Amino acid sequence: MRAALAVAVSLALFAGQAVATPRPDYVGTTEPFASDAVYFVVTDRFVNGDPSNDHRDQGGKHRTFDIPVPCPDKVDGNIGYLGGDFRGVLDNAQYIRSLGFGAVWITPIVDNPDEAFTGSKPISCTSTLTDRGKTGYHGYWGINFYKLDEHLPSKDLDFAGLTKGLHGAGLKVVLDIVGNHGSPAWTMPTRQPQFGQIFDKDGTLIADHQNLPPQKLDPKHNPLHAFYNNIGPVDSKDGSIFDGNLAELSDFNQDNPAVMDYLVGAYLQWTAQGVDALRIDTIGWLPHPWWHAFVKRIRAEHPGMFMFGEAFDYDAARIAEHTWPANANVSVLDFPLRGALEQTFGTAGKGFEMLAEPLHLSGGPYANPYELMSFYDNHDMPRLQASDNGFIDAHNWLFTARGIPVVYYGSETGFMRGRAEHAGNRAYFGQTRVDAAPQSPIFAPLQRIAKLREATPALQRGLQVNERLQGDEAVFFRVLQHGDVAQTALVLLNKGDAARTFEVERYLQAGTWRDALGGGTVQVRRQLKAAVPAHGVKVYVLDAPVQQPALQAELDKAMADQQARDQRLGR
Repeated sequence: MRAALAVAVSLALFAGQAVATPRPDYVGTTEPFASDAVYFVVTDRFVNGDPSNDHRDQGGKHRTFDIPVPCPDKVDGNIGYLGGDFRGVLDNAQYIRSLGFGAVWITPIVDNPDEAFTGSKPISCTSTLTDRGKTGYHGYWGINFYKLDEHLPSKDLDFAGLTKGLHGAGLKVVLDIVGNHGSPAWTMPTRQPQFGQIFDKDGTLIADHQNLPPQKLDPKHNPLHAFYNNIGPVDSKDGSIFDGNLAELSDFNQDNPAVMDYLVGAYLQWTAQGVDALRIDTIGWLPHPWWHAFVKRIRAEHPGMFMFGEAFDYDAARIAEHTWPANANVSVLDFPLRGALEQTFGTAGKGFEMLAEPLHLSGGPYANPYELMSFYDNHDMPRLQASDNGFIDAHNWLFTARGIPVVYYGSETGFMRGRAEHAGNRAYFGQTRVDAAPQSPIFAPLQRIAKLREATPALQRGLQVNERLQGDEAVFFRVLQHGDVAQTALVLLNKGDAARTFEVERYLQAGTWRDALGGGTVQVRRQLKAAVPAHGVKVYVLDAPVQQPALQAELDKAMADQQARDQRLGR
């Protein structure tokens, strides 16, 4: 009898398998880089690990080291080099990794001028796009794209050594690159060496602006002018900066094939030394066909390399064009969402409903919204003006919602909050602050939620279905059903000043859910009820295929939307 029953069960199971339909895929992105949150450092301003490469006497009367910008409140900015280097980053690789980050984004590494710039408009505490007295400490004023800036390496640590060391610490390397321009090129009272010049890998001068405004360049008769555009400068009173030159920077000629060859050659040199991803500066200043060709040539050597561009624009439709396969085919920094994050978690204190539209979970213009880089501030704008709780709330969102999180150095302590570029945004952090960072009330909650994302595939690449985004409450699901993974994460966020009880029934699947942060399990039948502390987060995880009909319907719609997007864009 027992044997007959066993045979009957076996046949039933076999029959069930025979007629079973494969479970559907529910996935936001398969991009491998989506697994890694990014810690962004302005290398010179992070940690001075090797004082021997400071070059404190460089520049003569136009010195380059430690140039304060006085501010009325005595919190001064600085436009000189301050000593941060590869050694300082590598010495703190474990610090970054232990925070829960999987990648480090460093600013450009190429050689910059050896003097402070004497042209442009005077810099003040509150000025923007003014460069008089400024140095290339940030790396964006390249003069030789094949040569390391001398302030970065040590005798025993070159760029290849840095990437090897970071990889050994479990960190990927994101290299910041510039394709649009070189150094400031004109308005100098007296012409300065290196400014407006480009040198090849052998150190030979191949381009020179000669302290001339663009409209006075003569590429037909002077080969040294052929690298640059000769479109006149455009400022705010005449039009958009996107129409012409940015400040007084030497604007590369996108129609000159030698420019493309030079930059591709340089960046292939660096990517071959262990780069995992590229951040593309000022992508919006060069036309789509140029970037399409550039990206294609880089990926010919590094198939599938992840890249994201900086299109400093809050119009999603405009920046989304860079993500399309026919254009650059890269991700972008999510500026439209950034604006909403500032409103939600900064001093304005707007409700979570601010975030619904810029997420563009369906029907949006992006090739894939789940591959966008999510951030609330960076080096080109005032740091987030928020309370400690505001930073905690922002991180709880950033590491659970769609997108790849990017956190600017020092934000783990609220460093220089609210400060603009010349008023301390890029202030020196230093080893003392790194060592003291765990004492900040912001640090531990960031570490906790970042490590949770790191351990939870659904939070990295799962589809997002919002149950509510309203006031101080956010409730949403992240679902990943792909390959061997079937996981649903339920996220409860409370950015209010008092604890509150959340009740969730819509989209909720019955089963045994793990309390991913608090430990233990919750047996769910129809409803989940949970107390979420003030400025707190709860995440429950169900490791099972999706069977809840309403949730399944939303996920099916999301997958259909992405499929329609792929077809429309030719992905």
